[in-house]
Amino acid sequence: MTKNIFKGKVVTLNVETVTLPNGVTVDLETIRHPGAAAVVPMKDDGTVILIRQFRHAAGGFIYEIPAGKLNPGETPLACACRELEEEIGYRAGSFELLTSIFTAPGFADEVIHVYRATGLTPGRQQLDRDEVLEVIPLPLAEAVDMIADGRIRDAKTIVGLQSVYIMGKVG
Repeated sequence: MTKNIFKGKVVTLNVETVTLPNGVTVDLETIRHPGAAAVVPMKDDGTVILIRQFRHAAGGFIYEIPAGKLNPGETPLACACRELEEEIGYRAGSFELLTSIFTAPGFADEVIHVYRATGLTPGRQQLDRDEVLEVIPLPLAEAVDMIADGRIRDAKTIVGLQSVYIMGKVG
């Protein structure tokens, strides 16, 4: 049984009665989310393009890779292409799916598909009115150091940057 508690623009909150694999029946709070795509934009010289974006829930500005929610009927790749240009003003010649991750599987079904984008060419940045951000190009090694020293704490960004760095997929 599912009881809808709240339906917003991005998420739906339900209380769901579930029988677990061990036979126990419990009520679980679940957040349903349409999913998202995120992009590690890499220039040929090894520069990654991050954003420093205001996130109210996180208490201020944080460093991230470009990302956004899937629109109805939109593929993760189409979302990645759209978000790359909208947020940082670049298009990519190629995209490679690095991984797909659950953001908080204890209570949410959101999956973020993380891509590496290369062959970057200028496009047109078009921020939504609720997006407050600045574009930050950095050497990939410096961005990885920012994970180690705690300046980058966003999970999708950590996964994306470390995947590119470890796999040696710079350009």
